[in-house]
Amino acid sequence: MFDTILIANRGEIACRVIATAKRMGLRSVAVHSDVDAGARHVALADMAVGIGGTAPADSYLRAERIIEAALATGAGAIHPGYGFLSENPDFVAAVEAAGLVFVGPSAQAIRAMGLKDAAKRLMAEAGVPVVPGYMGDDQDAGRLAAEAEKIGFPVLIKAVAGGGGKGMRLVERGGDFAAALKSCRAEAQGAFGNDAVLIEKFIEQPRHIEIQVFGDGSDAVHLFERDCSLQRRHQKVIEEAPAPGMTPEMRAAMGDAAVRAAKAIGYAGAGTVEFIVDGAGGLRPDGFWFMEMNTRLQVEHPVTEAITGVDLVEWQLRVAAGEPLPAKQEDLSITGHAFEARLYAEDVPAGFLPATGRLAHLAFPPGVRADSGVISGDIISPHYDPMIAKLITHGPTRAIALRQLSRGLRGTEVAGTVTNLAFLGALADHAGFAAGEVDTGLIARDIDLLTKVPAPHPRMVAQAALVAAGLDVAAGEAVGFVLWQPLVRSVVLRHGGEEIAVELRVASDDRCEIAVPGATVLAERQGGRWRFDGVPGATVHREAAQVTVFDAYGMAFDIVDPLARAAGAGAGAALIEAPMPGLVRQVLAVPGQAVAAGDTLAVLEAMKMEHALLASRDGTVAEVLVAEGAQVEAGAALIRLEDEEEDAA
Repeated sequence: MFDTILIANRGEIACRVIATAKRMGLRSVAVHSDVDAGARHVALADMAVGIGGTAPADSYLRAERIIEAALATGAGAIHPGYGFLSENPDFVAAVEAAGLVFVGPSAQAIRAMGLKDAAKRLMAEAGVPVVPGYMGDDQDAGRLAAEAEKIGFPVLIKAVAGGGGKGMRLVERGGDFAAALKSCRAEAQGAFGNDAVLIEKFIEQPRHIEIQVFGDGSDAVHLFERDCSLQRRHQKVIEEAPAPGMTPEMRAAMGDAAVRAAKAIGYAGAGTVEFIVDGAGGLRPDGFWFMEMNTRLQVEHPVTEAITGVDLVEWQLRVAAGEPLPAKQEDLSITGHAFEARLYAEDVPAGFLPATGRLAHLAFPPGVRADSGVISGDIISPHYDPMIAKLITHGPTRAIALRQLSRGLRGTEVAGTVTNLAFLGALADHAGFAAGEVDTGLIARDIDLLTKVPAPHPRMVAQAALVAAGLDVAAGEAVGFVLWQPLVRSVVLRHGGEEIAVELRVASDDRCEIAVPGATVLAERQGGRWRFDGVPGATVHREAAQVTVFDAYGMAFDIVDPLARAAGAGAGAALIEAPMPGLVRQVLAVPGQAVAAGDTLAVLEAMKMEHALLASRDGTVAEVLVAEGAQVEAGAALIRLEDEEEDAA
């Protein structure tokens, strides 16, 4: 076996591969962009090579630079992780031409499954059931619309290249087809450089169940299924294994179909065959259809590892080194149940917009596996996927594993950037999900409940104010502070856009009455720990002018400086600003145009997705301050509406 591998990736998957390589006694080489020079995967590797740039196109997508780094460091193999170059057949060919081993399938196998339309035709020939649809070469808009009518609405328009929910639109009626097709093609062209699409029938009560396969080029096995039905905009949120309600007959049928798919292309390494399943009336062997095959390790592979006891990365490295399959199908079995939740830096109330910023604090509770590529102090960059970590739990039953996940999410601490942590917690506690009633529409149906932002409890406000006032220090650090601190302190906090005035009446080092809106909280220090109305305080983190109280998934309070408070308010409603750095894909507004609240004025492409920027109120467009194709920073003014006084005149 080769003794050194280079990981052509970053973040949590690079850290994951390095961990297995070390356990196997292999040396690991990390590559990094300029912005990732201090990243966690770089620190964990035995060697690291800078490959320049910041954006992926200037760094992690530079195949020739990665191969040069492998040769220069004596690496015998390259592990691609997932994303970036992992499913690029030209990269595989270049790696092998350089005399190196690619840890994954052949270029031929990747090409066979790289385009969804060709893959479906191949699978149909191999006897794998496929979803009814149109996969033809004629991409004329009129032909596509006619095929959609023939299939019958609702239909899905899907980019033939790529994945991750990008370049995909659900169309429920014919009148919406043309606009959806245009948007889908634009996103596909931007993400994959290919605007070709296919159309398939949309299953009304769909479940997304995938089969983990593994091959050595001549033989293949499956490692059972994962249910990935909890999705938002076609992106997976929480995955689990095995699938709820799975029967032995259904598992055998899906497993056999997936193995046929792998064998049909002489597959080597880890791969995933994804199926759409009709969830109406329970799972049945004739109710599933092939969607696509991902010719790489999947983000959610840890749940399969948890229930099978198999290290899939170890298997990848052993098969890449020339070993046969490490196990036969009859050797594999399922033990218990596992869940994985994807923790992202994203602003849920703002419509799940990807977020950036510095991770001032990051900690995970015991009892969960946390696969992460970042640590406290790291920056969430606008150039890469904003995933912070994957939290994985495993238990003897589904109910126990789910309770462990809920507990683990509640115990996770993140400060410095907004996250989807509370949203994940609401999903883990969802009664329907707990009962196994899962389908891809669950989140959309209950989105208001799942994204409801609770008001902070008076005890949380009181604790934030105590910290903001600097009165939370341990006894002895401020002995007799009442001698030089005023007996009454005032603090103004801001949470959720609202200001909260708090008054602290100090009695002693260890006792303080804290008046918050609608309540008075008694804070007492007992045994070195503060209690609020008798309840132990949560852990907190303070950095600069922000206090984060790690209760209810963490609530951040900004400390307002009265002298720096803005004098006026309301002007911002006239400006449409970029919520994050990105590329202005479309500008739909023109000066003098009358618009209504909610109208789309521009489309920003960021974090590999398109985001519609909407008018915040009715009005008239005064100025368009940006051109299509411009790269803008967060907060950049894009479009200005006339002041309301001007409109009234």
